[in-house]
Amino acid sequence: MEHWPLLMYLAGALVVVGAMLAVSWVLGQRHRGRVTGEPYESGMPPTGTAQLRFPAHFYLVAMFFLLFDLETVFVMAWAIAWDEVGWVGYAEVVVFLALLLTALVFLWRRGALEWGTGHSNRQ
Repeated sequence: MEHWPLLMYLAGALVVVGAMLAVSWVLGQRHRGRVTGEPYESGMPPTGTAQLRFPAHFYLVAMFFLLFDLETVFVMAWAIAWDEVGWVGYAEVVVFLALLLTALVFLWRRGALEWGTGHSNRQ
């Protein structure tokens, strides 16, 4: 059986997690106070609602970050495999980065990266 080290590691991790939960349950304090189940906000009584609306720009910037951050995975994979891909792989990465740079310039010129409300999208 070739997977026994993985199974042993999984069993060990489960034992450690179970032991930590059991010890915290046995040694942990039990509070039954009136305010125990209420939300805690830095020592202040909670005000307002937890249902907040974020502007669309927040989600756009988050999506652009994820898309452009994903490029790091591909560039790192290329850097690790440099010996196998050689100069052909280098040319492909240059094309890939040029396309990403073109997309970034396009988004920038369209105003998609501007955070304020006073900016208008340029056509």
